[in-house]
Amino acid sequence: MTPTSALPVADPQLAELLTGRLAVVEQRLREAVAHSDALAGATSRHLVDAGGKRLRPLLTLLCAELGDGDRPEVVDAAVVVELTHLATLYHDDVMDSAPVRRGAPSAHEVWGNQVAVITGDLVFARASAIAAGLGPVAIRILAATFERLCLGQLHETVGPPEGADPVEHYLQVLSDKTASLLATSARFGAMFAGCSTEVEASLMAYGEAAGVAFQLADDVIDLASDRTVTGKTPGIDLRDKVPTMPALLLRRRVGDGDGTDADRNLVRLLDSDLSEDRALDRAVSELAGHDVVAATRTRAVQWADQAVHALEPLPDGPVKRALVDFTEALVHRTA
Repeated sequence: MTPTSALPVADPQLAELLTGRLAVVEQRLREAVAHSDALAGATSRHLVDAGGKRLRPLLTLLCAELGDGDRPEVVDAAVVVELTHLATLYHDDVMDSAPVRRGAPSAHEVWGNQVAVITGDLVFARASAIAAGLGPVAIRILAATFERLCLGQLHETVGPPEGADPVEHYLQVLSDKTASLLATSARFGAMFAGCSTEVEASLMAYGEAAGVAFQLADDVIDLASDRTVTGKTPGIDLRDKVPTMPALLLRRRVGDGDGTDADRNLVRLLDSDLSEDRALDRAVSELAGHDVVAATRTRAVQWADQAVHALEPLPDGPVKRALVDFTEALVHRTA
């Protein structure tokens, strides 16, 4: 795996540097989840072995190049953010009943829900142990981030309170569930490379906005994805009645009285039983062809623009360029 698979790095020297450091992170991840207990070791290795983009540690390593990226604390921080992400995936897959993760059977499919949840806790415990070596400030930041991750999942599960705007509620869920850890990943890179608090603040704002853009782009991909590329069934969120931005925008239009008969029929279809593949395929096809998908992409672009704007105080150079390129690529990716 190369950095360009997750972060487009045009500068060859920077790309080579990140590749080498990512290899160190990868080895450290495997060491971190190793366990003397055979079952705990097997379950904890499951998602590390499955691979992934390693976006969060790459972001930490990249942002550290705005300071002294050679510091050993930077690698520790990169390991912490990826372990935290992996811990949430064990839990998310149980919550979502997801059968596959990164092309492999989800942990709960192999060992059951209870073991998967406990494994997520074990992996986060290892992340916390490494973070403890980075000092009390790192622990406080990680704890606050994990709290936001939990709140995002909680609020997604229970839905918006009465009278709240479902679209704004959903954006807050995205901010907590995804953007919070991206912001911490960027912040840790700057923080442990000795950058100024101003650089930290810029990168935190960048991560928050880029994280929302990332998830809005995912909502579009979920409707137009090729399952042979993504490993996901298109429209799985529709089947599970999990809110996504296109569906929320459609419901808002109908609720405001601005929808057409076709819009109202589509809402009824989304509310129907989509357990059969034929019904799901029809719902995906109709929603994918609706202009709310373009509206969702527009929102993703707006959040990506906000992320780029947050980078303006940073010095020009290959790191800033890579962050800008990544943000622009977010809304054009297909997986």
